[in-house]
Amino acid sequence: MRGFGDLESAIMDQVWSAGRPLLVREIQQALYPERAYNTVWTVTEILFRKGWLAREKAGRAYRYRATVSRDEYTGDLMGEALAASGDVVAAFRRFAEQISPDEVEQLRQALEQARRGGSAR
Repeated sequence: MRGFGDLESAIMDQVWSAGRPLLVREIQQALYPERAYNTVWTVTEILFRKGWLAREKAGRAYRYRATVSRDEYTGDLMGEALAASGDVVAAFRRFAEQISPDEVEQLRQALEQARRGGSAR
């Protein structure tokens, strides 16, 4: 899995933020800077073919929804970054140096919950 390109990311942000399936027109109108409808439609269809979006018929158009949550996507990216690290402990240390005390506590709670076998979702 690799990160999204700029427009893919912007489209996914709109879909995740909406919390409901969106028409391409709704996505296109919410983007800044403004993008051509056909460009947004093409990239939305690419995201659908890649499996990031699902679609349902809405008249002559489709409504698109994310197949994974933003949190799941971010967590998977973090896992890949760790897997690519030559030294996981050093990567953890560097990450820990960059987060706030509140985030450290949230991470501590998430780790404890994962250790107990619970879901952090």
